[in-house]
Amino acid sequence: MNKYDELINKQQKEFNAFPMAFAYSQEQFKEGLLKLGLNENDDDKVVAISAGGFIRKTDLQNFRDLTNRLEKELDDAIKADTTGTGFIYDMFVSELFNHEYAYTYDLEETLSALAITNKDLEQNKALKNGLKLAIEHVLSGED
Repeated sequence: MNKYDELINKQQKEFNAFPMAFAYSQEQFKEGLLKLGLNENDDDKVVAISAGGFIRKTDLQNFRDLTNRLEKELDDAIKADTTGTGFIYDMFVSELFNHEYAYTYDLEETLSALAITNKDLEQNKALKNGLKLAIEHVLSGED
């Protein structure tokens, strides 16, 4: 299996297990408070995280620790692939497919999703090589 997909799936499960709720209406917000073990008047005991998400204020440091660790795991996996033929290649193949590169020939969405700049590619030979190989793979029509 693709090493990048394995890591992302593992991280997504861990992230999803964190106690949080999402709300796009007042009713959903009240339900989210209950889900977090609070009552509907405890809106002062939560903090927004992003995209309509919120957590208990008492969980904020644990949430920061989790997101920092997940980011470090990804960074470490990228750094460990010194040639670009392993994890980096898998990462680019997955994201090129996810952003339909074979149809659009546009790298912008893929690079943006990975927070990789053109400068990063120029400065990191492994990233540059992994991207080149992944583009070749995606355009070959192989799965």
